[in-house]
Amino acid sequence: MTMARATTSRRSFLGHGYNLVGVVAALVILAWTLVAIFAPYVIPHPIGDIVDDDYFGPMRQGLWLGSDYLGRDMLSRVLMGARYTVGISLAAVSIACFSGVVLGMIAAVTGGWLDTCLSRFLDAMNSIPSKLFGLVVVAAVGSSIPVLILTLAVIYIPGAYRFARALAVNINTMDFITVARVRGESTAYLIGSEILPNIIRPVLADFGLRFVFIVLLLSGLSFLGLGLQPPLADWGALVRENIGGLPFAAPAVIVPSLALASLTISVNLLIDNLPQKIRDRDA
Repeated sequence: MTMARATTSRRSFLGHGYNLVGVVAALVILAWTLVAIFAPYVIPHPIGDIVDDDYFGPMRQGLWLGSDYLGRDMLSRVLMGARYTVGISLAAVSIACFSGVVLGMIAAVTGGWLDTCLSRFLDAMNSIPSKLFGLVVVAAVGSSIPVLILTLAVIYIPGAYRFARALAVNINTMDFITVARVRGESTAYLIGSEILPNIIRPVLADFGLRFVFIVLLLSGLSFLGLGLQPPLADWGALVRENIGGLPFAAPAVIVPSLALASLTISVNLLIDNLPQKIRDRDA
C-alpha cells in the first residue's frame, strides 16, 4: 500500500512524473521570475527615496522588510534587485548555452582541424579562473549591464561547449547518423534534425545549473564592488552595501541573502527532481 501511494504521488502530468519538492521549487522560481518582470509596477517606493529617519530600521507596517543603511525601503530594493539578478543571469546563461551548444555540435559533427582548434582554444579559456577573469575584465572595461552579461557569458561558454560536444560525439556515432550521411544530408540538417533533438533534455538541465553558477558569480562580483553600480543594485550588491547591519541582525542584510539562497536552492532542487525522461538522455 505504501509503495502504491508513493507511486501515485509521482503520477504523470503531461506524460512526466513529478513530486512535491519539484513543484514547490518550480513555484518559487516562477514567483521570482514574475517579480523580476513586474517589479517596477509593484514596488511601494522608488528605490532611491529615503523613507525612514533611521538606518537599518526594523520590519514594520509600511516598511515590511525594514530600511537600509540610508533609510531606503528594502522591500522595493529587493524586488528591483530580483530584476537585475534574474535578468542579467538569464541573458548571460542564454548566450553561453546557445553559443556553447552550437559550437559543440558543429565540432562533433565536423571533426578534424575545426574540432581540434575549437577544443584547444576553449580549453585554454576554461583554464582561467572564472572570478579572476571576471574581476580583470570588469575592472578594465567597467561594470555596465552589457559588459556584465557578455563577461559572464564568455566565462561559461567553454563549459557549455564541452558538455554539448560530449553528448553530440556519442550521438554522432549512431547508425541513424551514418544513414543520414549516406543519404547526403548536410551538416546543418544533421545538427538541427538528428543531434539536437537527442541532446536537448540534458542540455536544458545543464542550462539550469549554469544559471545558478552565473547568479552566484554575479553576486560575488557585486559583493566585491565590481557588479552593478549605485543606484542600481542586484542582491549581491544589496548584501555588500548593508553589511554594516550584520551585527544588528538587520533585515537589510539578511533578506537579500535569503532571496539569493531561495532562488539558487530552488533551481537546484528543480533540476534534481526533474522527471527522468527530461533529466536523462537515455530515458
